[in-house]
Amino acid sequence: MTGITLTTEQIRNAPAPVRQWIEQEVISSLGLAPRPPVAAPSQTAHLVACSVDDVAGVLEHIRGTFPAVNVLLEFGRPGITYGEPAVMTFRLMDILHHTRLQEIGQVMTCLEMINQALTVVRKDPTARFCGYDNEGHCLIAPQTQASIATLWQGMMERQQAQQPGADDRIAPAA
Repeated sequence: MTGITLTTEQIRNAPAPVRQWIEQEVISSLGLAPRPPVAAPSQTAHLVACSVDDVAGVLEHIRGTFPAVNVLLEFGRPGITYGEPAVMTFRLMDILHHTRLQEIGQVMTCLEMINQALTVVRKDPTARFCGYDNEGHCLIAPQTQASIATLWQGMMERQQAQQPGADDRIAPAA
């Protein structure tokens, strides 16, 4: 067995395939490899581009499950787009870190809840919010990411509008 030590800078400057290989090696050595979803989508399932209304409906269905809401809103962040037709990818490890869940299995459970909520909202048992690849990534339609970002922005604007502005505050007596 041979070992090698790389600096952070060397890893950062490595070509993308090398960085992905290092990531996979670290994930598998730590035993953090993602499990397949509990209920794997059927072969006829398809990834759908969700509108803002679709996302709002999904949010309404999962509202009582805070971790699933956090996972859903994580997709409002920009991802990496590739392929034809285009899909946007998100690393499951990043979702795990940002949502502060404890293991990939919890992320996968939340994603399955989101997929199930979408089938109800769309009234289509084959519709899927997300899919997965063999390298620990979650895949969504770019329109879905844009819709989540739009919904999040609207939520923030409504919350800010409800807070009293600086002009509404009572000045202290002199």
